[in-house]
Amino acid sequence: MAMCRVFAAVFLVYIWVLASLCSAGDPYVFYNFEVSYITASPLGEPQQVIAVNGKFPGPIVNVTTNDNVVINVRNKLDEHLLLHWSGIQQRRSSWQDGLPGTNCPIPPKWNWTYQFQVKDQVGSFFYFPSLNMQRSSGGFGSFIINNRAVIPIPFDTPHGDIVITIGDWYKRNHTALRRALDAGRDLGMPDGVLINGKGPYQYNTTYVPDGIDHETITVQPGKTYRVRVHNVGVSTSLNFRIQNHNMLLAESEGSYTVQQNYTSLDIHVGQSYSFLVTMDQNASSDYYIVASARMVNDTTWRRVTGVGILHYTNSKGKASGPLPAAPQDEFDKTFSMNQARSIRWNVSASGARPNPQGSFRYGSINVTEVYVLKNKPPVQINGKKRATLSGISFINPATPIRLADQFKVKGVYKLDFPNNPLTGPPKLETSVINGTYRGFMEVILQNNETRMQSYHLSGYAVFVVGMDYGEWSDNSRGTYNKWDGIARTTVQVYPGAWTAILVSLDNVGVWNLRSENLDSWYLGQETYVRVVNPEETNKTEFPIPDNALFCGALGKMQKPQDISSAAGLLFKGSNFSLLITLLYLVSAAISIFS
Repeated sequence: MAMCRVFAAVFLVYIWVLASLCSAGDPYVFYNFEVSYITASPLGEPQQVIAVNGKFPGPIVNVTTNDNVVINVRNKLDEHLLLHWSGIQQRRSSWQDGLPGTNCPIPPKWNWTYQFQVKDQVGSFFYFPSLNMQRSSGGFGSFIINNRAVIPIPFDTPHGDIVITIGDWYKRNHTALRRALDAGRDLGMPDGVLINGKGPYQYNTTYVPDGIDHETITVQPGKTYRVRVHNVGVSTSLNFRIQNHNMLLAESEGSYTVQQNYTSLDIHVGQSYSFLVTMDQNASSDYYIVASARMVNDTTWRRVTGVGILHYTNSKGKASGPLPAAPQDEFDKTFSMNQARSIRWNVSASGARPNPQGSFRYGSINVTEVYVLKNKPPVQINGKKRATLSGISFINPATPIRLADQFKVKGVYKLDFPNNPLTGPPKLETSVINGTYRGFMEVILQNNETRMQSYHLSGYAVFVVGMDYGEWSDNSRGTYNKWDGIARTTVQVYPGAWTAILVSLDNVGVWNLRSENLDSWYLGQETYVRVVNPEETNKTEFPIPDNALFCGALGKMQKPQDISSAAGLLFKGSNFSLLITLLYLVSAAISIFS
């Protein structure tokens, strides 16, 4: 009888804790992710891909501004894993960013629970595995943050949401691509482009063989949909278009844009956009959805094209004939850049908060620090092919930077990343940018390669204030857009060109600045920005999470995990702190009822 009372107490306490978490303050949203290999044939040949909950791409994370998001991740791969929530700013909590500079990896067969708040954010983002080229095998999915009901969106509520992931794809998996890079070889031309994890519709039997499954998106005539598009690929910029349909650009990576119609838009690696698309055609047939390679030789790369189908419910037939043409600008390198410049911030729209986006007048803030970051073609360092940023090829330390700071481990990194590119020979270093808390940083990204680059900064949205061809100079500041430059998380840098960004360093933590091109990132084209509040206070950074993993110099602190734990099943989807709290309350309940 006493045991029955104890069991009842345990159950009631469990329900009480969950209810209190979900009702007090901002809501909690729970997800379970099981990351594993599955066999799929996106380009017609069976290959190993990374799935989340058996799905490729993974499930959509759909939350609302200020939600507390709890995602329990079970690693069923045969190698270490981290999931990165690209574009989620992790306010005051770089501990949850899922990158090797901040987190120890999740070992095979282990699980780890991420918990973070999507504080003051809205928009379209995506998640992906961040270690060792794993994204090239999958593991990615969309991450949507909806407005709170009290904050109006700057357009009529769409009939529905459509999520589209696009990306170049290799038939070789990430381990084979790693081996090629480690051996000093290039990855070569991709084997195709996937749309929502599927290969191209057979629009042409020369380029598309039989037996390939394609994506079909069904819509109702006359309705307007919000179409969210993410380039989750390896290294190829893609031009996205929907046959015979205008795409009204509405949002990019958390910022509402000035609404402009495009017949196609270049989407670079790591970037996300939202379009409003009205289904206003006569449905005489289905329509092509196309994502084709950009900044390359069109004839050679023609097979690197993703093709899906837009199907009206009253469609009268299948899509046929040639694809809608990509921009004819092979010899006009300014077209794409001018298109990028046309994307502007909607300064009068409310974002995640009631005040207009433009109330943050970034153009009137004094710059406190300037970094010119230059990339060049890969180089040989100590006999190995490496990619560099300002002459430094980054080496991820065995002990994550943020963890080393927490436990005062010396010699893990150097806080000496140069403001200007090195003039001597390139070198291997764990060299980090020393960001000033509440400073205002100007970063110039100079691309001295012959291929497209895109860069991402974790922890922040950056203001894209200028881009042009040639070498940046102080005089280039005269061309900056200081009023309505788009705020976003991933920016493109054209070959032989520069892009300038401004960022307000108001988020304490250690934040990754990297090339989104996976091969460049893997070969060392990255660094971190360390932002520390000189006054110790938990108001600007959350404490280290209870379930933090330990590795490197702190590896002895890590306790083994019972990978068959029944508790892991009972509390699946809850975080470690909840479990500890629950156990404490259960203990108290046992003493009361026994």
